[in-house]
Amino acid sequence: QLQASGGGSVQAGDSLRLSCAASTRTYSNNAVGWFRQAPGKKREFVGGITGSGRSTRYADSVKGRFTISRDSAENTVHLQMTSLKPEDTAVYYCAVANYDAVYNGSRAYAYWGPGTLVTVSS
Repeated sequence: QLQASGGGSVQAGDSLRLSCAASTRTYSNNAVGWFRQAPGKKREFVGGITGSGRSTRYADSVKGRFTISRDSAENTVHLQMTSLKPEDTAVYYCAVANYDAVYNGSRAYAYWGPGTLVTVSS
């Protein structure tokens, strides 16, 4: 099972770190992706990291502001968000991919955890 945590309410310009913890090591060799869904909008890809942690990929909207890292010992993936903007407000989800590759389409991800809400006020 996956569990995303770390959401909250912050001001524009603040930073926040989300974590995605897996209860087993079944997914340790697969890529993990982060997605978000704002009210009234479709779920969108934020970024992802491969199983080894050596490769990451980001959506253009967050590139340079968000960083994904992987702690293999803790079986946890982190999403460090800086310079947050009101348009980053959304429910954030982590998901494990079917493969060890980061895809920006949600269909590539078989296992999803409950989301965590991030609210950024101006």
